[in-house]
Amino acid sequence: MKNLNQSKNTRVNKVFNSVFDKYDLMNDLMSLGIHRLWKKKLIDWINPSINNNFLDMSSGTGDLAREFMQRVNFEGEVTCVEPNINMISAGKKRLKGFKNIKWVCSPAEKIPLENETFDFYAVSFGIRNFQDINKSLNEALRVLKPGGRFICLEFSKVENELLEKVYRIYSKTIPYLGKYLVGDSAPYDYLVKSIEDFYSQDELSGILRKNGFSEVEYRNLSGGIVAIHSGWKI
Repeated sequence: MKNLNQSKNTRVNKVFNSVFDKYDLMNDLMSLGIHRLWKKKLIDWINPSINNNFLDMSSGTGDLAREFMQRVNFEGEVTCVEPNINMISAGKKRLKGFKNIKWVCSPAEKIPLENETFDFYAVSFGIRNFQDINKSLNEALRVLKPGGRFICLEFSKVENELLEKVYRIYSKTIPYLGKYLVGDSAPYDYLVKSIEDFYSQDELSGILRKNGFSEVEYRNLSGGIVAIHSGWKI
């Protein structure tokens, strides 16, 4: 992948320090407002059961954690892992009424959690910000139980040529919208470039297989604007 030269952890933290209090607005800008539907589709696909143990990596303000807990009637366990402490503070405030949610401040490359703990490891719009995707996926494999599942929602490569042109034009407006709405275009410049530079659906599937996941597959949503990737620890 065509990574930026600056340390991604440093740059990503700077980005989210700038927008943590407007994170949901940021997601609305980046996804044309339908990120919530895409996250519901992720939870639909894994179809969790009561008492499942769920890791929400790069959890932001806890959208996936909330969706998961509601789906299992609040009888599951969630650990939100987020590298930015300001995002954790915003998430805790947002989900203060939810029980059985733990918060851990950590990068994806070295998670301070026990081996073979989780039924699901989920990451939503965070994998493209990992400093080292291979180390991060090795950690995902480590903390999953045998038979556990990795699931990832991420911006991807649009398949339809006309839709791709429309989306590319829209993407160029996002930094300007960001400056107008939150007063700073730089975080949005980074986020748009991180999407452009990220792997294709097939490339990411290959990386998952290389790092030990089995039965890897993906589903495109909204014509490939985003894709959900799935893999199992066998």
